[in-house]
Amino acid sequence: MHYRRALTVLSLFCLMTVLVAAAVIDDKPMLGFSEEGAAQQRALEARYDALLNKDNLRQWMKRMTAQPQHVGSPHAKDNAEFMVSLFRSWGFEAEIEEFQVLFPTPKVRVVELVEPRFFSASLEEPDIPGDATSSIRENRLPPYNAYSADGDVTAELVYVNQGIPRDYEELERMGIDVAGKIVIARYGGSWRGIKPKVAAEHGAIGCILYSDPRDDGYFQGDVYPEGPYRMEFGTQLGSVLDMPLYPGDPLTPGVGATADAERLDRAEAPTLMTIPVLPISYGDAIELLDALGGPVAPASWRGALPLTYHVGPGPAKVHLKLEFDWKLTPAYNVIAKMRGAEYPDEWIVRGNHRDAWVFGAADPISGMVALMEEARAIGELAKTGWRPKRTLVYAGWDAEEPGLLGSTEWAEAHADELRQKAAIYINSDGNGRGFLGVGGSHTLEKFVNEVARDVIDPQTGVTVSERARARRRIGGDKEADTRPDLRISPLGSGSDYTPFLQHLGIASLNVGYGGENGGGSYHSAFDSFDHYTRFGDPTFDYGIALAQTAGRITLRFANADVLPYTFTNFADNVAKYVEEVSTLAETMRAETKRHNDLVAANAFALSADPTKQYVPPEAKDPVPYLNFAPLQNALAALKTSAKACDAALREHRSTLDAATHQRLNDVLLHTERAMTRDQGLPRRSWFRHHIYAPGFYTGYGVKTLPGVREAIEQRDWEETAEQIEIVSGVLERVTAEIDRARAIATADGGR
Repeated sequence: MHYRRALTVLSLFCLMTVLVAAAVIDDKPMLGFSEEGAAQQRALEARYDALLNKDNLRQWMKRMTAQPQHVGSPHAKDNAEFMVSLFRSWGFEAEIEEFQVLFPTPKVRVVELVEPRFFSASLEEPDIPGDATSSIRENRLPPYNAYSADGDVTAELVYVNQGIPRDYEELERMGIDVAGKIVIARYGGSWRGIKPKVAAEHGAIGCILYSDPRDDGYFQGDVYPEGPYRMEFGTQLGSVLDMPLYPGDPLTPGVGATADAERLDRAEAPTLMTIPVLPISYGDAIELLDALGGPVAPASWRGALPLTYHVGPGPAKVHLKLEFDWKLTPAYNVIAKMRGAEYPDEWIVRGNHRDAWVFGAADPISGMVALMEEARAIGELAKTGWRPKRTLVYAGWDAEEPGLLGSTEWAEAHADELRQKAAIYINSDGNGRGFLGVGGSHTLEKFVNEVARDVIDPQTGVTVSERARARRRIGGDKEADTRPDLRISPLGSGSDYTPFLQHLGIASLNVGYGGENGGGSYHSAFDSFDHYTRFGDPTFDYGIALAQTAGRITLRFANADVLPYTFTNFADNVAKYVEEVSTLAETMRAETKRHNDLVAANAFALSADPTKQYVPPEAKDPVPYLNFAPLQNALAALKTSAKACDAALREHRSTLDAATHQRLNDVLLHTERAMTRDQGLPRRSWFRHHIYAPGFYTGYGVKTLPGVREAIEQRDWEETAEQIEIVSGVLERVTAEIDRARAIATADGGR
């Protein structure tokens, strides 16, 4: 009796706690909404959450990953048609939009060690007991790197660690030249396409990539199928397109790759790799690395294979032969729209790619099925008579893996309309268990923090914001205890937000969960339904968390009276980036002085004893005075305007009429456009955003204030001064747009 009474009291207490928490949530303000509108929106979101069903995610993933689904495969088209039929059944207008893209597939792949002994690499991924799809061979791509050059080369081998610029600086200090050699590089440190690019710049004639078990194998934990990590002959496929120049179809830069589009000759396409490159497993790589002589590799270069890592060159000599079928392939984008009831010409674009290198359960279908469930639930809401105020555009991109082809061609084909109408692009890709990760435009930082405070983590029961903050606190992030909003990451490249943000200037977010799902299946045949349901998100609870998070972002942007941009957080992040580039210049000045002092000392020592066999390093040009005052002045004005605009939007949001909402939203929608210039960045005009861009030598990795930062890194002082002036002008234009928004809100809200 006492036990039952205690249970009853405990249950009532828990219920009261939930009700009080719900009341607190209901009373919280919501960016872009009046108090009444916020309450209505939260009620809508509660209905939305109740409609989500994780069984759908499991069922759809199993069906969509049953066969290989790379661009051009029969199953890729079947999946596109399947998705269109679902979207139509949910009340969307859905269609397939087709583009013709260059997609080479391998005809010949040979890697042989020819000296000091013979070995032929297997270049295949084996069947795995317990993985139902691993034995499927029909229509399956073998391990290769798309957009490698054809080639038949034989040369001495050199180990170049991760094959990024600083590794070649170390090789130079060691007196090792890769010209005329084949290099072998381990994955990591940068995007894979940078590795053969830098190798070719240093004169290498071929490149081999492999996954070292230290980074992606038994050093991390048990390998598949006992654990999630990459097994001995697992191989990472992937593109080596030079995407820092431009993503998308290599033959149609800047325009949609429609059937009648004007195309470059293949020999003219600047993003195609100029040397042959192929990925291999660490089960094959060990034979090549074991045959190397020469100096022992630096400690930081050594992986976890059971051998002494040598650099070479030789005595290992390798034969690398590759031949590809260079053909145009149809890419099938799924586009589904639900017309907005009040602002049909303002678009909320939500996307995830659906193509894979092989089966693609984690990358990308774990994100795709969450998007589909999100759309299904919204469709169910619409069947009750509710309609979004703005038009929803859902996209299932094809051909992302080869180089963001599907999304880029669609964005280029619809560029004018998107610049006019798109309020936001919301992206997801792979998903797993763990922590919320968000990158994107900092005009959306406060908004996405607000969303994260309203989503409950399925494992811990706290909000996903609280869990993310705790992780940062443990990781030593000092701001985790002092800054009200968690910073979101600036975006470089690597997924389908790239053309929207960095080419068209559309404010964008990239959202997903992860950190507790084991790796090892990435871009291999073992990225399968069986692997994902064992080691990814077995219960699909985090798939539902993604649907709740991205669904709230989508619904709030769709329904807000005033688009929920804020600018104080943006100004705060830009201030951080201005400080970073200023510090970078000072650090380089000090390092250059130390280097030149050492050169002078070595030269003096050599002159005192000319018999020494020593070649001293060359002196570097000193870092001149760089005038950052224009940037600092533009930043100061930006901070003042951002603070005033955010205050005006808070004060007057409830007093603006519908006509003012529309005028204000038109200005807010275009603030991100002001961060772009038609001329683009130096040497890569496709990338127009001057706050965020992928690095020229980092690939996916972001460079903030890229024009200024990369000019400093390349020691081009004239260009640095030019870019300081250009970026200062960009910030002034953004400030002017923010001032326009404040003026509208103040004039019409203060009546």
